[in-house]
Amino acid sequence: MATKSFATSTVMDLVDLDQQSLLIATGSIVFNPVFWNVVARQEYHNKVLTKLFGGNSRYGCYFLAVVIFGIGILRDTLYERALRDQPALDILQTDAVKAAAAALFLTGNVLVLTSMWALGFTGTYLGDYFGILMDARVTGFPFSVTDAPMYYGSTMSFLATALWFAKPAGIALTLLVFVVYKLALMFEDPFTSEIYAKRERARAGKNN
Repeated sequence: MATKSFATSTVMDLVDLDQQSLLIATGSIVFNPVFWNVVARQEYHNKVLTKLFGGNSRYGCYFLAVVIFGIGILRDTLYERALRDQPALDILQTDAVKAAAAALFLTGNVLVLTSMWALGFTGTYLGDYFGILMDARVTGFPFSVTDAPMYYGSTMSFLATALWFAKPAGIALTLLVFVVYKLALMFEDPFTSEIYAKRERARAGKNN
């Protein structure tokens, strides 16, 4: 795709809305968190995956983890493919921007990987909804920096990729990623908190 000058470009020039790959990437970005929230809540209420695996909740959680990981890889691939079809912006094609992109990518991946380490496998992949609860809330790094390090780290990586390839469309898609994750947190945080609150109420009842 051709490089555009910011001074002579309109919004339509910066983002090629006629590219089907952009629409597909947009759909994938929206689909993923909707999918895992719907499936996880179905599991919590109806034990769908646990029943599928003969009553073994851990196998159900492992299966969902593989699916979530797979659709995440697909989403990232579709995102990069969409960026290849989009125009680049000349003012983003500088060493300073590339350095910022590299820093964002590194920081984002540190947040994602350390949060996975802190939560463990089942903690990362919605084990709470399967009844696989952690002993206590994780408050150490990176959760001492942000309450949603995986989401914010992933968003930073999306932005880093957009800046590295100087694609305004990537910046727009990153904004969509941020909005979708914020909406997901509005549903996930209260629900997860209630799961643990319910456990504490049950423990308190047994001790009385």
